[in-house]
Amino acid sequence: MKERALRLKAIKKIIRDNRIRSQEGLLGHLQQQGYSVTQATLSRDLKLLKVGKISEGANGYYYTLPGEEEQRDSERNYVQDFQRGYVSLEFSGNLAVVRTLNGHADSVAIALDNLGLEDILGTVAGDDTVIAVLRQGIDGPALISRLKLKIPDLEEEQ
Repeated sequence: MKERALRLKAIKKIIRDNRIRSQEGLLGHLQQQGYSVTQATLSRDLKLLKVGKISEGANGYYYTLPGEEEQRDSERNYVQDFQRGYVSLEFSGNLAVVRTLNGHADSVAIALDNLGLEDILGTVAGDDTVIAVLRQGIDGPALISRLKLKIPDLEEEQ
């Protein structure tokens, strides 16, 4: 997951610093920086980052990152998805176990993956349970305090 996070940061920097007109061009920049990535993976990365294209008239299109307002809207949607399915949260070692309403584990896991919490290495969703793997040294109270920065009315047990 660490390589993916670094690759996503590299993609954002490349798009900010250059006029990238195609995935092939972006792949070239990534390869120059030492990233070996397939076209399919790059497509998923661009979708995850919500990269769009802006017209440059006769010169075609170039990639652009979403604005701050779009990012805030996206984060609000993830918070709502989390709250809609969340039931409770418990910890065991470096694992967080999130109980959800039946059928909501996927949307809660996606929300956790996309809320920008670097304390969470990744999630696995079942039907009504999400397992989140926490970084070494992160305990329950630390994760809860960081979650509350994104979701102020979070309750450990409901």
